[in-house]
Amino acid sequence: MAANTQCVVAGGGPAGIVLGLLLARAGVEVTVLEKHADFLRDFRGDTVHASTIRLLDELGLGEGFRALPQSKLGNFRLPVGSDDSVVLADFGRLKAPYNYVAMVPQWDLLNFLVEAAQQEPTFTLLMNTEVTELLTDTPGAVVGVAYGTRDPQTGVLTGHGELRAPLTVACDGRGSVLRRKAGLVPQEFPVPFDTWWFRIPRTPGEDEPLASIAPRFGSSDVLLSLTRKDYHQIAYLAAKGSDPQLRAAGIEAFRGKVAALRPDLADRVEAIESLDDLHLLDVKLNRLSRWHKAGLLLIGDAAHAMSPAGGVGINLAVQDAVAAARLLAGPLLTQTLDDGHLAAVQRRRWLPTVLIQFFQRVLHRVVFAQVMAGKQPKPPKPLVFVVRNFPSFGKLPARMIAFGPRPEHAPEFARRKP
Repeated sequence: MAANTQCVVAGGGPAGIVLGLLLARAGVEVTVLEKHADFLRDFRGDTVHASTIRLLDELGLGEGFRALPQSKLGNFRLPVGSDDSVVLADFGRLKAPYNYVAMVPQWDLLNFLVEAAQQEPTFTLLMNTEVTELLTDTPGAVVGVAYGTRDPQTGVLTGHGELRAPLTVACDGRGSVLRRKAGLVPQEFPVPFDTWWFRIPRTPGEDEPLASIAPRFGSSDVLLSLTRKDYHQIAYLAAKGSDPQLRAAGIEAFRGKVAALRPDLADRVEAIESLDDLHLLDVKLNRLSRWHKAGLLLIGDAAHAMSPAGGVGINLAVQDAVAAARLLAGPLLTQTLDDGHLAAVQRRRWLPTVLIQFFQRVLHRVVFAQVMAGKQPKPPKPLVFVVRNFPSFGKLPARMIAFGPRPEHAPEFARRKP
């Protein structure tokens, strides 16, 4: 089966859905392909930064977004010892209403955005539909994708088809199938740790603030707890590549590590029933030197995988999508799209990507690499002095984290009144 559209988007994550929504509001016929049956997957990025909240306001979606289940982060703390930290970024110093980072389950955010996009007649979302191949013409330009439809009961790919379009956008994440099919290889940067996500229940009497982030440092590991309404979402960080050793040591040894780092949760570590409850994130930090070829554009993690440090990955991907929609909607509608337009998207988003990855690499070096080597993290003393003695300094890193170095605004064609 073959069909045609003006833009095919591979991947129904935040970047893919936001791009589809914006292009559809411009009148572009856009089809988003998502390989899963729904968005209900644990331990995906849940941070929605001020830049994205402002974007939703500009799209007329702010009121609906604020009605979603969420909590607020008011600051970002930098560890300076085993039991000490300083406020590096104080979001409360930013101008309201964009003076916080929202913690929103990603499935709620995606369902909300899809509902808005489906109000547009030119938007189509195909679930259980997995992109399997790029289609190319004789000169080698990408002209669409081949896909398979997955049986929701068996998980087996059954139907197959082709979807042709002047533009294909890869939003299919750090393990991008389309990136591999296009022969594009990212530059990898060293990362000192991997992350294992799991849950531990909250007790009714706990009064810890809902959106707190509580890092605990061990001899060569870190426990980071995100406090949610009914549970603690916990990230255990240890040396990269140590998953086989961790699993070989067994569940009791892992429970012991958690109890040692969070003694207040020691009475609940039995909730980690087996090592199957640990969800490994093979942390990557990389980027492509070229995000496009004729007929194909890569954005978000497909173009630049981000470390979880700072929780900026979702928002950087959303900003990519906004820039792409603004720069490409017109050429798509006038059928004048060429490689120069795709290159313009990369030029627009290159500097923010490089800057954010630079700061993540610094954070890896001065904090996480130290811990993984069995040392206490030692941030630069001048930075600690400034943060402790000049509280107003917290506004600068707060703005960098909340908005990024080049925040994007909604294009005029996509704006709506609430």
